[in-house]
Amino acid sequence: MSFRPAGFRPAVVGYAVALVFALSSSVVFAQEAKPAAAATAAQPAAAASAEQAKPGEATAAVKPGDAAAGAGKAAACGACHGMDGNSSDAQYPKLAGQQESYIVRQLTSFKSGKRQNPIMLGMATPLSEQDMHDIGAYFASKASLPGVADQALVERGEQLYRQGDTTKGVPACMACHSIDGRGNPGAAYPQLTSQHAQYIEATLKSWHDGTTWGDDAHAQIMPGIAKKLDAKDIAAVASYIEGLHAAEGASGAAAAK
Repeated sequence: MSFRPAGFRPAVVGYAVALVFALSSSVVFAQEAKPAAAATAAQPAAAASAEQAKPGEATAAVKPGDAAAGAGKAAACGACHGMDGNSSDAQYPKLAGQQESYIVRQLTSFKSGKRQNPIMLGMATPLSEQDMHDIGAYFASKASLPGVADQALVERGEQLYRQGDTTKGVPACMACHSIDGRGNPGAAYPQLTSQHAQYIEATLKSWHDGTTWGDDAHAQIMPGIAKKLDAKDIAAVASYIEGLHAAEGASGAAAAK
């Protein structure tokens, strides 16, 4: 594992979780022409659309995400998350390299209201499941740019990430998120590597204070762990995660600090 130390990072002020996704896909309908009397030949567009979208009609099966299609659908995300998923504003998370399945899960949670955010509710609501997969595939195809860690916080942050803290009942972060922070797609654990410390810290504090993003087993994992961390622990592990990235030439293998 490789780390890039930096000077002191200012404390996080506030927490804004705003993933901004926009639907820019088009759905084309075709139907056979039907004989009609001249008086009813010009049917209003709204009525035609309603007739085409009859309840109970079979919908197309969801396919694996298409990154090319997702590029257009995620175009508006660049304002907050960067065009390639590497946000320049630390209050917005990096999405580059994040797993398609995890992005779909979060969008679904925003759409259903399980994960609450006024902006994302509006953005996720019009998205179809296929749109979500395409957007997820687009960001998953991008590379997350390495971040930096505060050298003063690395020792404690490394302990928590790699070993946990048995005295507090805190497991090692890498047990779920992998030694290099790439996560575990099969188990639905997200990528953390190089994520902004400010975003990680704000999210952990939110979980510490009781926020949850659902009622399933996965939704209960992090709030329970975060409650056992104090403010200094949260700052340390968040900084460590920002500096966490695969060393150049490591070829996927973890390199030691």
